[in-house]
Amino acid sequence: MASDSDPDADGPEPTADRDAKADVETDRAIADEEALRRIADRTPTRLGVGRTGPRPTTDSLLAFRADHAVARDAVRSRVDDELLADLDLVALRTNVADADQYLARPDLGRELDAASRERLLEECDPEPEVQLVVSDGLSSTAVEANIPELLPILRDGLAERGISVGTPVFVEFGRVDVMDAIGEELGADCCVILIGERPGLGSAESLSAYLVYGPERGTATSRKSVVSNVHDGGLPPVEAGAELVDLIEETLAAEASGIDLREDDREFRES
Repeated sequence: MASDSDPDADGPEPTADRDAKADVETDRAIADEEALRRIADRTPTRLGVGRTGPRPTTDSLLAFRADHAVARDAVRSRVDDELLADLDLVALRTNVADADQYLARPDLGRELDAASRERLLEECDPEPEVQLVVSDGLSSTAVEANIPELLPILRDGLAERGISVGTPVFVEFGRVDVMDAIGEELGADCCVILIGERPGLGSAESLSAYLVYGPERGTATSRKSVVSNVHDGGLPPVEAGAELVDLIEETLAAEASGIDLREDDREFRES
């Protein structure tokens, strides 16, 4: 049996040796700074930020805190009322009282409050082919950054294809499933909600578009189609609008959405 001091003995390497080897491998991994820069330029992910001893560099830490503040503001702030007026959106609200309750009670964001339900039925066209809903969701910043460009493209594109669009609405403190309640109340063939995504440290402006055919309360998420990551650093609003028009037209023709729309998805579900 080899002694404890035998350098050829089997067993774990001394901690100092392992740390030294790790340092060498790390140095090799970032030796090509130009390659790292090319990768970092293609993603908002924090890559190659570096450290000073065990701590992040000052610039990296300050950038992290700034991005975190932007993400918090996106969740807590409200969409500008002037923007809603400019876009001619009927303003509605869910049963949520404030931002804290919105985060704690997702169920309350799935239904309109009594006053908003009454306004919906009074001011919105009944039985449209497509009902458009805009909601702040988890990022009011996403609405303000994308909707002014996305919504007109979507409305004009659908009109050009002869698809009737109902009265667009804005829902404060809405969850995705509020589209089911709105679509059911109005008797829409198809309902689309443009909603702010949960902000990340790399982007607080990302928007998602969910679409459902034959909306009714309790519709499973799997029956909803989605186009996500809509923002200038992802899928630009102009391209998202064109993609959504195609998807809506396909949905109406097939009378289906989500996994019911795609043959390959349906085969996967049944296997």
